[in-house]
Amino acid sequence: VTSDPCPLCVQVRLQTQSAASPVYRGTVDCIAAIIKQESVKGLYKGLTSPLYGIAFINAIVFGVEGAVHRHMRDKTSLWSHFRSGALAGLAQTVICSPMELAKTRMQVQGQGESRLRFAHVRHAYTGPVDCLVKIFRAEGVRGVFRGLTITACREAPSFGVYFCSYEYLCRLLVRIGATATPPAANANSDPQLHHHLSIPMLLVAGGMAGICAWVSTYPIDVIKSRVQADMTNKYTGFWDCCRKSYGEMGVAVFTRGLGSTVLRAFPVNAATFGVVSLILRSCNVPSDDDGSYDWSMYVLRNYPDATLHLSHIANFPSCP
Repeated sequence: VTSDPCPLCVQVRLQTQSAASPVYRGTVDCIAAIIKQESVKGLYKGLTSPLYGIAFINAIVFGVEGAVHRHMRDKTSLWSHFRSGALAGLAQTVICSPMELAKTRMQVQGQGESRLRFAHVRHAYTGPVDCLVKIFRAEGVRGVFRGLTITACREAPSFGVYFCSYEYLCRLLVRIGATATPPAANANSDPQLHHHLSIPMLLVAGGMAGICAWVSTYPIDVIKSRVQADMTNKYTGFWDCCRKSYGEMGVAVFTRGLGSTVLRAFPVNAATFGVVSLILRSCNVPSDDDGSYDWSMYVLRNYPDATLHLSHIANFPSCP
């Protein structure tokens, strides 16, 4: 629920509105207009689409990042966290892209309609599943995966920055003594680094990492939203959308909705890392010498009779 507050709908509306006849002047105006015209429910359009897939996506991201990071030679370098994060982001693109397509289409339909008209007019899609089914029938598999390449171009570097910046911020907080840290702890190589930080500090690091990740690839996200919202074949692809959008609105088009995105990014990612940390700590999942949470050792210790191929179990990353 934290991952989809009302600013998400606002972000998409601001990104995709027409330059010739803009409906909203900014974040606050967008929120006020949606409530006035579509009621509070309008702010949560497309909510069910992310709810269907966000848990699965996070499981893939954290699992893949941990598994890949365990095979890095220099596990303490920030570059290793960037590379493993980038591969994790790429791995979940195949699920993320259709999910965001349905979310975007749901959020832009009925835009600008009065509350009375919105309540009585039958719109194209009744929900995310209905949306994807109708897109598949009309455009085939290619339509369902519209914007897949752009999503991959956004997710890979974004998640690389995400995990890299989180690791860096955790080390920084340890260095400045934000919490009680053993004097001998080395902030760059201590495998128990994240155990030295309190939950509030982990929340701060997670929230700021989320902001860094979004800002680093936000222009790509704007183009992705515009391509996926396009139902008239106005754009033939990424570069065509970039060229036409720039021609209509100038450089400002690449930062439309950034304010609402930053507003959303901090609590979402603070909650994500905070919850993962609490779960792993409550399970007493041990951390091995490379700083990864060794899930297989936890299973062996608590379920000695489990018939599992432990070598195939992904180890969660140290972050966390």
